[in-house]
Amino acid sequence: MSLYANTVLFAGGKSKRMGQDKALLPFGTCASLAQYQHVRLQKLFKDVYISTKENKFDFPCQCIIDRYAEASPLVALLSVFETMDVEEVFVLSVDAPFVDQEVIDILMAEEREEAQVIVSRSPSGLQPLCARYHKSILPYVQTQYKNKNHKLSDLLAIVQTKEIIFSDDKAFTNLNHPQEYQDALKHI
Repeated sequence: MSLYANTVLFAGGKSKRMGQDKALLPFGTCASLAQYQHVRLQKLFKDVYISTKENKFDFPCQCIIDRYAEASPLVALLSVFETMDVEEVFVLSVDAPFVDQEVIDILMAEEREEAQVIVSRSPSGLQPLCARYHKSILPYVQTQYKNKNHKLSDLLAIVQTKEIIFSDDKAFTNLNHPQEYQDALKHI
């Protein structure tokens, strides 16, 4: 199997609801959720990067440090495209460990055509942190940032977005609260 080009794990959030940095919580056989995600994505992508406010990880990884003070996925996306010389990236939230190879393969196989973003949609809604983003969105991201609008759903509404429908929410479970983390530990 040939590897996809590159992916960026978003791990620069404040983790307020978790009460501690969820990227650093132990997960599976790994010392942290970030390491767990990094290891499994290395099997699918040539280059795996972690978008973060600082390199806080105790394993070898390539970090993209946010260029702006605010903590939001929009800031991460802005920093990714201002730092990396790539046409496209697959983005995944560090706290979505159940997005599996099947989901990734479906998103990566989709023809881009005119779409600037190819995003997952599950029964609970859009999943903008499980998506492919094309660099052509950079001017829109910059404008949203200048307008202090950090909602990715608003960004997706103004760029050419192609939604890929998934019938189940399970893969898109986010670990935002301590109980969700505990439940996830039982299911890995």
